[in-house]
Amino acid sequence: MLEKTFDPKTVEPRLYEMWETSGAFKPSEDEGAVPFSIVIPPPNVTGSLHIGHALNNTLQDVLTRFERMRGKAALWLPGTDHAGIATQMVVERQLAAAGNVGRRDMGREAFVEKVWQWKAESSGTIQGQLRRLGASCDWSRERFTLDEGLSAAVRKVFVQLYKEGLIYRDKRLVNWDPHFQTAISDLEVEQKEVDGHYWHFAYKLADGVTFDYPVKDEEGNDALETRDYIVVATTRPETMLGDTAVAVHPDDERYQALIGKAVILPITGRRIPIVGDDYADPTKGSGAVKITPAHDFNDFQVGKRHNLPLINILTPFATLNDEVPEAYRGQDRFAARKAIIARAEEEGWLKAIEKTKHMVPHGDRSGVVIEPFLTDQWYVNAGELAKEALAAVEDGRTVFEPKNWEKTYFEWLRNIEPWCISRQLWWGHRIPAWFGPKKWDKIDGSGFEIDWYGDHPFVAMNQDDAVAQARAYYGRDVVVVEKRDLGEPAASDNAPIEIAQDEDVLDTWFSSALWPFSTMGWPEQTRDLERFYPTHTLVTGFDIIFFWVARMMMMGLHFTGKAPFQRVFINALVRDEKGQKMSKSKGNVMDPLVLIDEFGADALRFTLTAMSGQGRDIKLAKQRIEGYRNFGTKLWNAHRFAQMNECAAVAGFDPSSVRLTLSRWIRGETHKTVKIVTEALEACAFDDAANALYKFVWNVVCDWYVELSKPILNGEDAEAKAESRAMTAWVLDQCLILLHPVMPFITEELWAATDGRAKALIVEQWPVYDAAAIDAAADTEINWLIDLISEVRSVRSEMNVPGSAKVPLTLTGAGVETQGWLTTHRDLILFLGRLGEVGVAETAPVGSVPFVIAEATGNLSVAEFIDLKAEAARLAKDIAAFDKTIEGTRRKLDNPEFVKKAPEEVITENQERLKDAEDGKARLSAALERLKAAL
Repeated sequence: MLEKTFDPKTVEPRLYEMWETSGAFKPSEDEGAVPFSIVIPPPNVTGSLHIGHALNNTLQDVLTRFERMRGKAALWLPGTDHAGIATQMVVERQLAAAGNVGRRDMGREAFVEKVWQWKAESSGTIQGQLRRLGASCDWSRERFTLDEGLSAAVRKVFVQLYKEGLIYRDKRLVNWDPHFQTAISDLEVEQKEVDGHYWHFAYKLADGVTFDYPVKDEEGNDALETRDYIVVATTRPETMLGDTAVAVHPDDERYQALIGKAVILPITGRRIPIVGDDYADPTKGSGAVKITPAHDFNDFQVGKRHNLPLINILTPFATLNDEVPEAYRGQDRFAARKAIIARAEEEGWLKAIEKTKHMVPHGDRSGVVIEPFLTDQWYVNAGELAKEALAAVEDGRTVFEPKNWEKTYFEWLRNIEPWCISRQLWWGHRIPAWFGPKKWDKIDGSGFEIDWYGDHPFVAMNQDDAVAQARAYYGRDVVVVEKRDLGEPAASDNAPIEIAQDEDVLDTWFSSALWPFSTMGWPEQTRDLERFYPTHTLVTGFDIIFFWVARMMMMGLHFTGKAPFQRVFINALVRDEKGQKMSKSKGNVMDPLVLIDEFGADALRFTLTAMSGQGRDIKLAKQRIEGYRNFGTKLWNAHRFAQMNECAAVAGFDPSSVRLTLSRWIRGETHKTVKIVTEALEACAFDDAANALYKFVWNVVCDWYVELSKPILNGEDAEAKAESRAMTAWVLDQCLILLHPVMPFITEELWAATDGRAKALIVEQWPVYDAAAIDAAADTEINWLIDLISEVRSVRSEMNVPGSAKVPLTLTGAGVETQGWLTTHRDLILFLGRLGEVGVAETAPVGSVPFVIAEATGNLSVAEFIDLKAEAARLAKDIAAFDKTIEGTRRKLDNPEFVKKAPEEVITENQERLKDAEDGKARLSAALERLKAAL
């Protein structure tokens, strides 16, 4: 006999171990099985399970378990990402906390060894947490983005793209993180609004030039003021030391005569030109802008158009370098800012200070202000790779669900910039490029000279290949050193030439872009690659469409010729119950492991699945999870009921042969649910699948079928009792099979509670919809019975009829068939409707409340049990309260200012309040109309 309650804490770890050790998570080896594969979005090796992970991995598991039960060779391939910046940051903090030396003091080799040691000791946290969630990944195939196989794939891709001219080295501006001393991508930059200032500086015109500048006189009239300076404004005064021009709009009449002239840059005394460029906006500020090509992305483009020099004034630590006057060298950027402002004020070229709020870029990991920084980096020609990635979605080889996310994908790829793939870190895939000095052919053709200050790359799969390339290039011996000193010539003409490997590593997203095919064994032509690539579905969040999805599409298509996914499903964002984004600062974060401890994994999984409607965020509340735990309890109790009534699976039982109307009805309801759930899961309509399961199990099976079967199970008809027992066992088995992808633990435990199972539920066959299983006559009869009892209960509730009252029910206008049903099911109707008597008549009794049931009218005689006038007054009062709520809420929502200023979650809350009030009013108004008939 089953225990009284299901205990997740003891059952879940036991069942998970059983599944894993039995090999149930591995794809079928049956050559005839259709492959179905999903690659997990690899969580950071530093990570732990948050509620977004719980949602994303629940949905992947639902799909995997569903397809596995359908007989497919289902592979859900797990793994983790080495997470360059995040992991290096964790280890550096640990070293600092322990009082150890920093990484630069340790040296690269020792530090990287320390990180690997940390991974061996501390990683694996999130894998264990995914197991607690019930994730049926094939852990025997688990990958890590820095494992040997994936590292080989990364080198292969880098070398091939370099040979194809799609990877190149260039000196460009990058987002520079001074804390980590590395470039980061635009996608890793967080824009924060801060209070700041515009400092207006006067740059003196060179060569005694003056011009007339339009102003207003004291009386407000137009006037001209002769000036020997031009005013520019900046929020970053320290960058003025790197200015190489002032730009004005070529059509700005105020400055047209100055184009081609020059100014003298304060402090430096450097002469810089005034150029005409459309970038300058005559309507903003003075209309003149300082141009610092080495420290501003827009200025960089202006500099290219006008061939301006690039003067980098910062070190990688964001201190001022030797390109600035000596007094400022070595100063922190913000200290230099204060010093320059003070000097401008002292010398009189600070014309104004204007307060402003503006967006300032910060590193999403370090939290420090990011600097545009001029440096040599490696780039991918993403524009070229994006062409096929765009085409694959445009022509339907890959589809996005919901479809509206295609627009986001297209917009980014159609405006894509070169992808900076080098990072100045130590933890990651070291770039497979070795540098030696350049060589130049002599003009007279007698050989070549070596430029010891130059850099020439040798890109190769390994060091031996790089050395071979270098020897062929120089025609002499080569030796590999850890770091090559620029400008240091070899000891003699015959001495070996030194080459050194690039110290940088690749952007973490570079290796992640290869994830779908590298994890399958590429570049080797493995069986997994042949069977499971392309994958079927990617389940991921909208926030990494740029970071990851687009790049996987580019790389997968380029290196395999196939799009890596047939479908990309973008899951929702999990918010708190009020619709606010979860954050530690708000104190509204919900830890999935705490929720699993409290409610069990099944309840959390069902909640997330049921709320995963396409195109809307999830508002997660504990009450919802508790409700779905109660749903599990309902299922458990239904099985206990079955056991107590000796309902057990019968060998050879055929549901198609049942004769009882109730049996034929529930068989049809079961097949209807099979169809709905199967089609919903095929379409990633997870909420439709979960809601159909909930309705079927709770309402159809537990509330109605079990209740309606009790008289049969307690009756004297042995044949009917035997059929009902077998049918109940069959129906509950179908419930377990259909629920298993969403609620794997409780369903597997209940499945195992029946003796003689040939196999575990996880590998049981998914049911196939059969339209012939639906019996229209049985449907009509049982649904009439359910509707009748439901209407009786509804009227009793609306009219506040006491539960103990045995109210008479009279049907008027009932046809022959309806009268027959009334006779057949009389005892059930009396019992479930808590009625005193049931009958038919030509006219409705006085004091009865009517309701429609099929072609007939039901009349519930309530007058002797309630005060009709008092009840009518109560209903009218409640309707008035709804009216007040409707009026006040509608007034808010019709107010443009409220809609404009109110947070999204507040607007949604008011919209829901209005709908609830309108629905409530409609319900009570209908009840009042019925009550009036009895007065």
